Amino acid sequence: MYQQRNVQPEKKGFNLLLLLPIIGGSAIVVALVCAALFAVYAIFIYQPSPPKKGTPTPTYEVVRFSEEGSAQQTPSVPVNTPISPPPGPTPVAQQPAETPTPAVAAQAPVVPTATIPPTAEPTSPPAPTEPPAAPAAVNAPLNTAPVTMSSPDYSMQVFLFWQEEIADRDLKLVQDAGFRWVKQEFAWREIEGSGKGHFDWARTDRVMDQIDSHGLRVIARLGVQPQWAGGGYPEVGPPNNLQDFADFAAAVATRYKGRVDAYQIWNEPNLAREWGNRPPSPAEYTEMLKIAYQAIKAVDPYPIIISAGLAPTTRNDDVARPDTHYIQGMYDAGAKPYFDALGAHGAGYASPPETDPAEVARTPGLANPGDFKPENNVPEELRRVYCFRHVEDVRAIMVNNGDADKKVVLLEFGWTIDPRPDSPYKWHAVTPEQQAQYFVRAYQYAQANWQPWIGVMSLIYVADPQWTLQDEQTYWSIVYPTYPELTAAPAYYALQAMPKN
Repeated sequence: MYQQRNVQPEKKGFNLLLLLPIIGGSAIVVALVCAALFAVYAIFIYQPSPPKKGTPTPTYEVVRFSEEGSAQQTPSVPVNTPISPPPGPTPVAQQPAETPTPAVAAQAPVVPTATIPPTAEPTSPPAPTEPPAAPAAVNAPLNTAPVTMSSPDYSMQVFLFWQEEIADRDLKLVQDAGFRWVKQEFAWREIEGSGKGHFDWARTDRVMDQIDSHGLRVIARLGVQPQWAGGGYPEVGPPNNLQDFADFAAAVATRYKGRVDAYQIWNEPNLAREWGNRPPSPAEYTEMLKIAYQAIKAVDPYPIIISAGLAPTTRNDDVARPDTHYIQGMYDAGAKPYFDALGAHGAGYASPPETDPAEVARTPGLANPGDFKPENNVPEELRRVYCFRHVEDVRAIMVNNGDADKKVVLLEFGWTIDPRPDSPYKWHAVTPEQQAQYFVRAYQYAQANWQPWIGVMSLIYVADPQWTLQDEQTYWSIVYPTYPELTAAPAYYALQAMPKN
């Protein structure tokens, strides 16, 4: 039996139901009267409640990329699809490709500056502005003591600069996964692009407010010079006057004093393409690191200053320098007092995270196949770069230089699932299930073997929403560039379920 819902107070007036006893028993008359009553009720009495506005619910799914065409996707599989058992230490053997000595383009992914919309051509700048004032206070604790990191600590690289609603979604994903840090680029040319001393803080204020509202810590990556600073613009390179970069770093530190937890000074300066298309120079980078360190610490003594993460490469020429050679060059140039933690990159390539670098260096298919050609003359020592545990080689340099008390911050690490037939990254692509296993096992390996010297481990990526399936960075990601739909890899859910220390 249905119970009628009282939709509004009873209306007073003439009641047609009182006429029914007077009307004869004709079924037709009764039916007509009932119909008339229903019409009166529907037109004059019933008032439906307005419909509630629906809010979109993100769809958690796993994407499958098709090898037949990278622009297509095969149907999603359920989130609870079981992850296959961990493979042995060596993945399925691959036929060595006939590739030349690895060019810089065939190395671990670098966020290209092309993903940042270009700054408009500068016009005659107005008079210099006053020093930046602090933004409005937010409900977040300020750093009033030196910032510390767990060993290991958990971070994801994010892209929050351009689209507020996607930034909020992605920060919630980081938070829901139990991660505590994010790494975000603070591009100099987007903040001080129109001229020295002319700052646009609108987006960075919003980004910092969003990060704080989710209770996360942040590594702010400083770099990417504006046109007025020179340095080979529009290519990325050190400014003509390093003091301009120091002034920018001091302005950021002043604006966000007590709120930025760590600063990364530049990115991959061991590549000519990140150094104004000039030969990479650890001595020149050390001077940049020194002047930025001093500028930030003079304003805010508490954040951690991290040296630049370096690109994995076996090239040793004016195009690229191996990270181990470059780091030793930094120590030789006197860098030791001017960073609180050493930045490193640790792409896993074709190997599980536990694989010994010595095994990788001797095994075609685990290192770049072109590196084994006699004519390329790549020494075995440099081929150790093609695995996650190459970070141990970086750590050994710190110890040998009397710097064992500092932590290593893994600023980028991950595995790609790139299925594109012509991709230079396909030789070391893994399956989505392997990617999930390897990420979890990397954190577990670090916890078991790298304490206390490992600090934040920042994986790549929660994808930049501007990327597409034609961008190689997409395939390193654990959350893909879709919105409002949420398309996540198995790795996201595996990391979400992983216990954290």
